[in-house]
Amino acid sequence: MGLLEDLQNRSGNQCELCGATEELKVYEVPPVSTGGLDGSLLACSTCLGQIENPDTVDSNHWRCLNDSMWSEHDAVKVVAWRMLNRLKSEGWPQDLLDMMYLDDEVLTWAKATGEGQDVADMVVHRDSNGVILENGDNVVLIKDLKVKGSSMVAKQGTAVRRISLDRENAEYIEGKVDGQQIVILTKYVKKL
Repeated sequence: MGLLEDLQNRSGNQCELCGATEELKVYEVPPVSTGGLDGSLLACSTCLGQIENPDTVDSNHWRCLNDSMWSEHDAVKVVAWRMLNRLKSEGWPQDLLDMMYLDDEVLTWAKATGEGQDVADMVVHRDSNGVILENGDNVVLIKDLKVKGSSMVAKQGTAVRRISLDRENAEYIEGKVDGQQIVILTKYVKKL
């Protein structure tokens, strides 16, 4: 069976967030590290549109989270937590957030996109040109870099694929160069 069929079986062929039965699609919950059944959910086009475009959020639509936040599936809980945080200024979502419990690992996943953080507290990674970097982006080195602790030199022009961001320091990213995972300063990379 494919992922769509697995999710349809798991959800009873309805949106795992609001219960709708029309226009259902697979949604891989970012940042996509696990993907598959555990990292995805089945969602309707209304939910997907509002998840992906915060400007179109209708807070009344998300009252459905009162039920779906108790899902046994982590991907559903993560999206519920993110949407409740996005809407917490409405009042009622904060009450639901106060009741919600996520294991440390699931909470880390939920916070991985920066949802729920105040804008002033967010760590924003920018390349040498000021372009915002995100998990999974591809970058190229703009200068030869000596790798500390080894004799390796990462050459200018080397592509680093699927970077990961340091959540505490805006100047650090991680990526593989010649099969070795290294930390790179953002001022030495350019987004592809």
